[in-house]
Amino acid sequence: MKNYEQTLLELAQADERIIVMTAENRAAIRNLPNLLPGRFIDTGITEQTMVGAAAGLALRGRIPVLHALATFLTLRAFEFVRTDVGIGGLPVKLVGGVPGFLSDGNGPTHQAIEDVALMRGIPGFHVFCPADEEDLVLALPQIINSPNPTYIRHNALKTVAGYEHEPFEIGKAEVRRTSESATRPDDVAILVYGMLLAQAWDAKARLEAEGLSVRLVNVRMPKPIDVAAVLGAARESSLLVTLEDHFLTGGLFSIVSEVLTRHGETADVLPIALEEHWFKPALLPDVLRHEGFTGEQIAARILERLPIRVS
Repeated sequence: MKNYEQTLLELAQADERIIVMTAENRAAIRNLPNLLPGRFIDTGITEQTMVGAAAGLALRGRIPVLHALATFLTLRAFEFVRTDVGIGGLPVKLVGGVPGFLSDGNGPTHQAIEDVALMRGIPGFHVFCPADEEDLVLALPQIINSPNPTYIRHNALKTVAGYEHEPFEIGKAEVRRTSESATRPDDVAILVYGMLLAQAWDAKARLEAEGLSVRLVNVRMPKPIDVAAVLGAARESSLLVTLEDHFLTGGLFSIVSEVLTRHGETADVLPIALEEHWFKPALLPDVLRHEGFTGEQIAARILERLPIRVS
């Protein structure tokens, strides 16, 4: 399968409205300056300027695709994103590099773990958190052609072994169950977005080995959230788990709580997120282990909360 850069290049070659921009962050698009002459703009380390310029280009009918480190794109440039892009409802696409735990070795200044909360709070903004690069590539044509401004958590990880993605549709989640034909409720439903799908997939296998039936929901888009998938998981499982590399406040746990409250539903919910602290910088496997986000640790927390075995 093509990678993100190749897919973006093909889309840009087919549509002259697409302008690729960066604030001196070329990791995912390092070959594009020479391949898109006249439609590649590097503003330097000036995220606010880049967003403002992108808004101007969008007003002239262009589709700017912006690249910068997620923490600076969503925090440093937030006023410009909200005012220049959000209020105008312009089709600017913001691609945030090394979001969440993918920032692994960086300290708190470079950890984008409140980005989903910030971006989903802007009216009309979409938020897409791909599980891996394949998920990102599958979604990119629809995301680019959507009229909505969109924030994307960039993810270049490989798809976890044994998992096959479904075709992408804006606002739709992927659902995997222990038994797709089961008529009784699941013991556990795990809702997750982004790179932690791999750990959720591992946890699912461990729980199934304990005799539990597990529903795994790859949310894909925290906004617009797949309401039917959330309500289905709540109504048809004994325990609902929200899993995210994000602060507890404003992320998936908050989104799920909002959906349940709005629809008059109740559920036993176990949130697994960062609670009132930034994560300790290290290599990614060590970050996951230290913060309690490995598949083994996730499964253990669920078993502790729901110590029921199915015969």
